[in-house]
Formats: sequence, structure tokens, C-alpha cells
Amino acid sequence: MKGPLFYSKILLFGEYGIIKDSKGLSIPYNFYNGALKTKKTLSANAKTSNDCLKHFAAYLETIDSSLVTFDITALQGHIKSGMYFDSSIPQGYGVGSSGALVAAIYDKYAFDKITVLENLTREKLLKLKAIFSVMESFFHGKSSGLDPLNSYLSIPILINSKDNIEATGIPAQQSEGKGAVFLLDSGTVGETAPMVHIFMENMKQEGFRNMLKDQFIKHTDACVDDFLKGDIKSLFHNTKKLSKVVLNHFKPMIPKQFHELWKNGIETNDYYLKLCGSGGGGYILGFTQDIEKAKQALSGYRMEVVYNF
Repeated sequence: MKGPLFYSKILLFGEYGIIKDSKGLSIPYNFYNGALKTKKTLSANAKTSNDCLKHFAAYLETIDSSLVTFDITALQGHIKSGMYFDSSIPQGYGVGSSGALVAAIYDKYAFDKITVLENLTREKLLKLKAIFSVMESFFHGKSSGLDPLNSYLSIPILINSKDNIEATGIPAQQSEGKGAVFLLDSGTVGETAPMVHIFMENMKQEGFRNMLKDQFIKHTDACVDDFLKGDIKSLFHNTKKLSKVVLNHFKPMIPKQFHELWKNGIETNDYYLKLCGSGGGGYILGFTQDIEKAKQALSGYRMEVVYNF
């Protein structure tokens, strides 16, 4: 048995801000994917995944049945037969490894599921997001539900606010373009829960809350609008501002060895870095108007281009 593929995602803009109603833009990233598989003899990794699925199945039974119900009997039977999630999506890298798993389980085992082929009204998108939020909180303690939503639908999602999300189109990539969005490998794994805890503690301070509203959310919203309009000049102007705010106010979320590199990008304008997901490790997201310049400045680091301007 092999299930359909579910892809990783990249939240281009909106990390942390979407918790407090900023805009956000999430796109599928097809370089990584995962699928449910069953084997009689499991490797060590597959066994770990199979064990995790056992706990996840028990958790799914506790979800309010008015929101969603699952064919738990079939799910548990398949887990006993050696089902696991075979995934190339790196865990703790901010590209949605648990989101893809949640999407795969919903797709295969949810009763009365909302399918990708339906007319996806705002109500349906919000219902899916609510279901995925509860499902994914098993892994993170608190989840917006956006990662699984993106993986399940495999289309870009525009977040206008908590209660207003829509499927969107993004400008076509320019394969000859010098500008790019890229991923930079920090070489360490990040954990979501501790980072979100730091953010929530910071939110108790009035100064931090004001900074979030007056700077972080303002620049994030501008970046989303610029990206969707294809206004590259304004996008880089606002991404630079956002990169500065993150360096000044989200330092614990940036691995220490990248503080100088982050600052260097802002000073030289060769590239601008921002958090990819909750930070703390994993990938860092980069924006550049000249990918060759960025590659030179960041030589020695593993880079993956995800979108060309």
C-alpha cells in the first residue's frame, strides 16, 4: 500500500504575525514530500514513525466528533500491519513535516471529508483549517492549521486574518530572473514549541506588543501585498525592514552563528534573511535581487532556490 504524496510548504510571510492576525502567504514546496506506506519489516525510522502513528491515532479519538470523525478501526488496523509515513521532509526545519502527515491521515481516514475537487468556499477553507489546527496540535501544542492546509490543497494560501483565508495565485516564476527566494540550511534542528513559548512570554510586555503591531505586522502585510502584485522594488524595500525588525526583536529565534550573517545582508543589500517557520534552527528564508551575489556572500552554506523573480 502506498498513499498519495503530500508536499512540504514554505510560509513566505507571516511567521508569528499570523498568531496575532497579520497577513500571511504560504506556498507548497514540491522538493520534499511524504506518503503513507505499509511494510511487513520496518526500518528503524519507519518503526519510529509507526509508533508515533499509534499515539496519534489514540489522540484522534479524543477530538470533538462535531468537528471531525475518523475511521479509527481502519487506521489502527493499518498501523498494526506496519503503516508509517515515508517522508523526505526534514523535521524541525520549518517546512511542514507534521503538516504533510496530518494532511495524509485526514485524506485517507476522515469521514465526510472536504475534498480538493470541491468549490473551496471560505467557510470550507476555515473548517479545514480548524480541523487541521486541532489535529496538528498533537505535535506542536498549538497549531494554526495552515501547514496541513497547504499540504492538503497543494495551492498557495493567502491569510488575510484568522477568519479570512483564501486560495490565491502567485506571480509566475521568471526562470531567467536574477532575483530569488532561497532556503539557507542552519545545520541545526529547530523545535517549534519552545520558540512559540518565548514569543508568548514576550507578548506579555507592552513594548513587544506595540513593536509587533506597529512594525512587524505592518511590514509583513506590505510584503504580502508587494509579492502578490509582483512589485519587486517595494517587496525588497519592505523585506529589508522586516529583516531588521526580526534581528532586533526575535534574536532567540535566530541561531547565534547567524546573527552576523543576518546583519551583513542588511548592510550590504546582497540578501535579506527572515525566519522560516518558528526559527531556532532548521531553514532560514532568504530574499535576494541577485542570486549570484548572494551565493558568493553565503558561500560555505547550503542554499536551495525555491522561487525566481
